[in-house]
Amino acid sequence: MRVFGVDPGLTRCGLGVVDGGVGKPLRLVEAGVVRTPADDPIDARLLGIEQGIEEWLDRHKPDCVAVERVFSQHNVRTVMGTAQASAVAIVCAARRGLPVTLHTPSEVKAAVTGSGRADKAQIGAMVARILRLDSPPKPADAADAVALAICHIWRGGATNRLAAAVAAARTPAPRLPRGTRG
Repeated sequence: MRVFGVDPGLTRCGLGVVDGGVGKPLRLVEAGVVRTPADDPIDARLLGIEQGIEEWLDRHKPDCVAVERVFSQHNVRTVMGTAQASAVAIVCAARRGLPVTLHTPSEVKAAVTGSGRADKAQIGAMVARILRLDSPPKPADAADAVALAICHIWRGGATNRLAAAVAAARTPAPRLPRGTRG
């Protein structure tokens, strides 16, 4: 399974692609960020994020997308930007018919480090260890996106297979014209 992880943010939107499966070795495909200037208008920033995500989707052709679930933060302005970037990622995936799963920060931390309260340094160190890298992906937003992908492979794979089966069951089989046999 190839998972595209997105750590949403307006200034730095972390992106990471990981191949693997439950009980199988994981492999980092790519990690990076889409950056937008803080002084650009919001529409230009969201468009820049959308273009970056679309480029990654074209290049890596993931099976599914894992996005960090946005929840209450103290800074309303920060949470709004994060939610907007998250929505862009979800729309990009939906446009391609890719399953999207949202994971909370504590869920990702617990999956990767064993503690839902891990800090960014611990997450980066464990991402590097799990993927057998010499050092964590940089910047931290990229490491967080890779951690999302790892979390999804370890925790969300069964959910994706179930969702795909349900979607396939809802799609009616094509009907043959009368008088023909299948």
